[in-house]
Amino acid sequence: MAGIDGKVVAITGASSGIGEATAVLLAERGARLVLGARRSERLADVVARIQEAGGAAVQIRTDVTRRDDLHALVALAGERFGRLDVLVGNAGAGTISPLDDLRVGEWDRMVDVNLKGVLHGIGAALPVFRAQGSGHFITTASTAAFRIVPNMAVYAATKFAVRALCEGLRQEAGDSLRVTTVSPGAVVTDFAEASTNEQVRAQITELRDRLAIPPEAIARAIAFAIEQPAAVDVNELVVRPTAQS
Repeated sequence: MAGIDGKVVAITGASSGIGEATAVLLAERGARLVLGARRSERLADVVARIQEAGGAAVQIRTDVTRRDDLHALVALAGERFGRLDVLVGNAGAGTISPLDDLRVGEWDRMVDVNLKGVLHGIGAALPVFRAQGSGHFITTASTAAFRIVPNMAVYAATKFAVRALCEGLRQEAGDSLRVTTVSPGAVVTDFAEASTNEQVRAQITELRDRLAIPPEAIARAIAFAIEQPAAVDVNELVVRPTAQS
């Protein structure tokens, strides 16, 4: 199945930012959406907007650190739409801080969400994709997976790991599954608010306000990967502001 119209797409982290923008764009292009996030009220608002515009979307509360939640997300796609064509693993945690802060709990959270969350999605969707004989994994990484800067050591480590994981998945996927990693640069989201270090939070906010691109730019990149013919696998997309070094 080429294009986007009619495809069933599940998205984690869909209640705001890149996930929300992707859901809205894909719905406009005819995809049927299964949306997951921890913030159920905000997720319900996204679903309502899509439905009011004539699109098809359902929701389920999804915490990607919980393996069963990913299985429930994938199962909902089958129950409501009969299949799952694309899993967009977009949920992420970015509690940025210097290592000297020793915010070990935040380190654990980033590993659990950014890396284990992707693994849980693969574990839930891979058997479904194999049974169907088709499927597409799209995972949000970061430009931090290419360039390490101070205060982002743990975050970058998780995103480097995601790139390695997705490349391994691509090589094992065979000729029936597609694997795409999308690495955004600075994007206008609430990413900065996650940091509990006030100085770092101010730095990230200043960068965002000065040069960040809208989340719709990343949504268009994701749509580009999905709409390619089945024999075309767009493996990596890096999308950053022109002004970002």
